[in-house]
Amino acid sequence: MPHHRLVVAALAALALGGGVRSTAVAQEAPAAARPAANDYADGANWLCRPGRQDACAVDLSATAVAADGTLTPEPFKAAAAPAIDCFYVYPTVSNDPTPNSDMKPGPEELGVIKQQFARFASRCRTFAPLYRQVTLTALKQLMTGHQVQIDRALAYDDVRDAWNHYLQHDNGGRGVVLIGHSQGANVLKALIEREIDGKPVQARVVSAVLLGSNIGVPPGKDVGGDFKTMPLCRAAGQTGCVVTYVSFRASSPPPAGSRFGKADQPGLVAGCTNPAALAGGKAGLHAYLAARGSGLGDSAEGPAWVKGKTVTTPFVSVPGLLSAECVSRDGFDYLAVSVNGDPAGPRASDIAGDVVAYGTVLRDWGLHLIDVNEAMGNLLDVVGAQSAAWTTRKGR
Repeated sequence: MPHHRLVVAALAALALGGGVRSTAVAQEAPAAARPAANDYADGANWLCRPGRQDACAVDLSATAVAADGTLTPEPFKAAAAPAIDCFYVYPTVSNDPTPNSDMKPGPEELGVIKQQFARFASRCRTFAPLYRQVTLTALKQLMTGHQVQIDRALAYDDVRDAWNHYLQHDNGGRGVVLIGHSQGANVLKALIEREIDGKPVQARVVSAVLLGSNIGVPPGKDVGGDFKTMPLCRAAGQTGCVVTYVSFRASSPPPAGSRFGKADQPGLVAGCTNPAALAGGKAGLHAYLAARGSGLGDSAEGPAWVKGKTVTTPFVSVPGLLSAECVSRDGFDYLAVSVNGDPAGPRASDIAGDVVAYGTVLRDWGLHLIDVNEAMGNLLDVVGAQSAAWTTRKGR
């Protein structure tokens, strides 16, 4: 199967997940020049909210592709009355020409909701605010040596304001799962540090799913690093905890200089929780992969899942193809994903997901593009067990 090819702009989509490395300087926009705050009472400022036809109301049907080539349809059904909520912040996807995006959703924002978040409607009410994120355009300019004036504080303030609006007008004491990837995970990390960790509202947090970002913990411990009172999740049904990882192929570990798998603060290591085996060890991943390509970026390439057969759904699940375990190697802590394909079998033996530029796999990016998709079914299982535990504890 050919590797997924990506334009340089898509590489920039990943940069904020682990910090931009460039000789250029990212100038922070002065606060005085910041535009007015968003009104999150306006439904147009949300990609997803309960009870309406929006970015989360999309075709999520999948086809299970068995190792013997059998194709089995997997229809999707949202939960009728979910007990908890999910609040999602998306990664860097905006192609707007400005350093920070506007508040008009484009196909890129709609697309990432479909890939990373809409399926959580089977477990929770879905909330996903638009926010004025640092754009692909700005990061591409920064990575190519240009001076760029960006406003990370604007992105954070938007998410904080959306969160506060949700708490005041929608939450009603319900449990909520925070979900983010890359830039979105970093914004949520800051939100937890400043607004949630150790504060009364923490009691409402069922869990935080922060993927494609480095969440620091002390070596050998699950709490006390970036978050002082929120530990890593280590057991099914554990609540008030964090699921986090960055992923690499087991056959291609992070090379020296990788931006993922190392904590930002000295004395800490990057937390890793395997959603397929929270207590540790290796287990199979229940992936929901885009039927074509990685689902992110602009390429439509992908495997012929079974020779002579056509997959018509937007997603595939591939039982037995992927497994993973958290490993520590050469100073990096990450989710090592094994691809267990049989080149002689009828099913495709590999997956899309590598970052490729000009025909070269950029090993330091790992499988960042599919951090969410590769374990979507496992994440849903984790959130489902957490929801049951949280509602039982609260007597709801």
